Amino acid sequence: MGRVRTTVWAAALGMVAAGVPVAAHAEAGAPQPLPAYRPADGARKVEGKPSTADAPLIEAGNTYEDTIGPGDRLYRLVLEQDGSNAYVSAVLRPPAGAKVSGSDGVEVEIMTTAGRSCPASTGRATFGYDAVPLAAAGVRRGAEDDDCAPAGVYYAKVTRTAAKGSDQSPWPLELKVQREPGRGPGAPTTAPSGWPTGAPSLPGTEAVGRPGGTGFNDARALGAGVWRDEMRPGQTRWYRVPLDWGQRLGLGAELSAAKKTKDFTSASGGLGVTLYNPYRSPVSGKGVSYDGVQAGVTLEKTPPVDYGNRFSGDRETQPVSVAGWYYVAVTMGAKVADFTEDAVPVPLTLRLEVTGTPAEGPAYKEDPAAGGFAVGPDDRTAAREGLTAPEAAEAAGTRSLMRVVAGAGFGAGTLLLAVLGGWVVLGRRRRGVTSV
Repeated sequence: MGRVRTTVWAAALGMVAAGVPVAAHAEAGAPQPLPAYRPADGARKVEGKPSTADAPLIEAGNTYEDTIGPGDRLYRLVLEQDGSNAYVSAVLRPPAGAKVSGSDGVEVEIMTTAGRSCPASTGRATFGYDAVPLAAAGVRRGAEDDDCAPAGVYYAKVTRTAAKGSDQSPWPLELKVQREPGRGPGAPTTAPSGWPTGAPSLPGTEAVGRPGGTGFNDARALGAGVWRDEMRPGQTRWYRVPLDWGQRLGLGAELSAAKKTKDFTSASGGLGVTLYNPYRSPVSGKGVSYDGVQAGVTLEKTPPVDYGNRFSGDRETQPVSVAGWYYVAVTMGAKVADFTEDAVPVPLTLRLEVTGTPAEGPAYKEDPAAGGFAVGPDDRTAAREGLTAPEAAEAAGTRSLMRVVAGAGFGAGTLLLAVLGGWVVLGRRRRGVTSV
């Protein structure tokens, strides 16, 4: 079954790389519905409460599914006094076409049992012109925040804000809890200084097809280079880039000409780009209008990934304080459908610059990879091969299995492969899948 999926995906990828619109192979006429956000595999159901008295427990290493209307939802955390940091992110997922305003959004705050907000713990994010997945993260810094260093119970308060004329219905909410281990002696307590800023030197090589995902959980892995995709009005495509300690990311996104149905001077929010860090906190973002001819957005280079950046007063420097996967969300405004043929996707070009030699990581007391705060060989392989997280996990499982087969010897290995082949055939019959 895995080979079937890989072959189909590779064929679609080849069409994108060759400039052939994948969506054009669907029936002409009415456009297909935009794909919905893919929830995390194994996400647990949870029901946040308006009161701390009934707040359900959420734990590091887990992802949760809930719903939220305008107002607050509270969740309980039990944290240790070990210098570790806890991050709680909330991804708000409005339905396509929901009415939102610029003041609508999501906020995550970490509080003590006394009701005090942990210092600098609150993360916020607001919508632009479109109802698209939106994320913010709250943090408890166990090493630096005296008020929130003790072990015990804390609360994560997630607040959805919605103006009077905005959609008031409950929306899906994805929560993720991550733990960054404590540091050993000599950890920095101030932000580094002197890093140059400015526009990146983006590459101009031939574009390679890499179709983006629907959200954080199936974002397509990218490295430095030029990448090609396609978009339709109202769609957000997601990508992920591994950034190690000492590395910087610069990126640009371009929408090519669309098949116009009428003249239009501009579309506010026609192209938007948002960069998120490994704990799903916004780093930077930018949007421009699009009139169906050409539009481009370039984000300034991030500072080098550095533990000390968390002490910076600059809000685009502070989140670049952990190594791991950084996420890029590219949105094509829904209003573009007012003057283009919605069924015909528009070419998207992404240009990525990754600079800096990977540096040695901080002296953590434990392995930070468990929380998602490291870049390893498998991550670099995923970026090189353009894998989503589910595809990378499947590939890693296949490699492990092949090592078992190789170690089993020829006779036992042949028997094992025969059994596995039987499983694949049986799985195809159950799903009605034919060989390709």
